[in-house]
Amino acid sequence: MMASPARFTFDLDLGERRTAAPPKPAIPEDLVAQLVAQARQDAYAEGLAAGERNATSMAAQTLAAAAGTLATQTAAMAAALDDASLGAKRDAIELAASIGRKLALHLLARFPTIELDALIAECMQSLDGVPHLVVRCNPAIADQIRDIATAHMQTSGFSGRLVVMGDPDIRLGDGKLEWVDGGLVRDIGAVSRDIDSKITAYLAAARSRAQQQESGH
Repeated sequence: MMASPARFTFDLDLGERRTAAPPKPAIPEDLVAQLVAQARQDAYAEGLAAGERNATSMAAQTLAAAAGTLATQTAAMAAALDDASLGAKRDAIELAASIGRKLALHLLARFPTIELDALIAECMQSLDGVPHLVVRCNPAIADQIRDIATAHMQTSGFSGRLVVMGDPDIRLGDGKLEWVDGGLVRDIGAVSRDIDSKITAYLAAARSRAQQQESGH
């Protein structure tokens, strides 16, 4: 036989209802007020710190921009100073060269034979065995040059034939020495052009050095 199931009984009094008491707050109200006040202070401090960081960042950016502008202006000023220095140097060199040319022309006008005198003396020292030497010069000094060359022949040992020829196309103070396999020319114009070329090369090199130093910085 099967056992009868046990009957379930509810131990509840359905006739009586009880009202539950309201829950008590877990955090006191004064503590909540303190936390709210602290949160406000923290938010203010954070906002202030953020503002300071922003201001510092802006100041840094402004300073960096100012530094960049200053660097650019400094480079421009340095370049301007270099250009001014190079310009002053160029002017000084050109002035010195101009004075030198005028002085040389003045000396040649006063002593028109002095350059050819030195050239003939130098040349005859190495003309042993040469059959003849031709000296071309301005006709105004041909006789003086002949006397000078004859005197050098006696001291140098040159025993060849000496020919002095006046050439109106040769400027006073200039001259040409010619022999069988060689010759020398004294040309103040060529010397002046050579000086100009050297001045130009020197100034170009100085400008190049200045540009290299500028690019290196």
